[in-house]
Amino acid sequence: MVVLVAGLVTLGETTIGVGLVLPGETMLIAAAMAVPDVPSAVLVVAVVAVAAACGDTIGYAIGRRFGPRLRESRLIGRMGRDAWDDAARTLRRWGPWAVLGARFLPVVRTMTPPAAGASGLPLRRFLPAVAVGACLWSALHVTAGFLLREAAEEFERAFGLVGWAVLGVVVVLGAVGWRVRRRRARARRAAGRSTVDAA
Repeated sequence: MVVLVAGLVTLGETTIGVGLVLPGETMLIAAAMAVPDVPSAVLVVAVVAVAAACGDTIGYAIGRRFGPRLRESRLIGRMGRDAWDDAARTLRRWGPWAVLGARFLPVVRTMTPPAAGASGLPLRRFLPAVAVGACLWSALHVTAGFLLREAAEEFERAFGLVGWAVLGVVVVLGAVGWRVRRRRARARRAAGRSTVDAA
């Protein structure tokens, strides 16, 4: 079930924009934390890599079919035309290297395959970049999730329930502190803009 869900979410990320709601990295790390052993983790890596490559190829085919008109579609409008334009500019400059790098950038990853198809990037240059990017992305995040799972088990053995409670309090306090700092920074920027407007 874990492998199936990981594969389907990864496939949906670049075909129907699932990644805009549920980032692929989050899903992949969570899935990897649920697998019981190394062979299962390897299976997740393989399935997710294939699903990612298939999703990118479907996105490329959609871009190739509809071309630049795709930018004006309602779906791209919901996803964000700025992200589409960023992907298109990067593709024009870097070609297949942009496809490879985009695999590691949320939102841009969703836009890049159809933008690559619409831009006319040849399939023979697109596919190798997609294959390499999908394998590296899958291996990196599944490994991170699997190692986090092992670290969590070691932590639980060493500190038990009290340790988890303390860790939870620290995380909550850190999140509150980060939010307070962010609000103060926003308030300072707003005050600065008001001063400039007044001047």
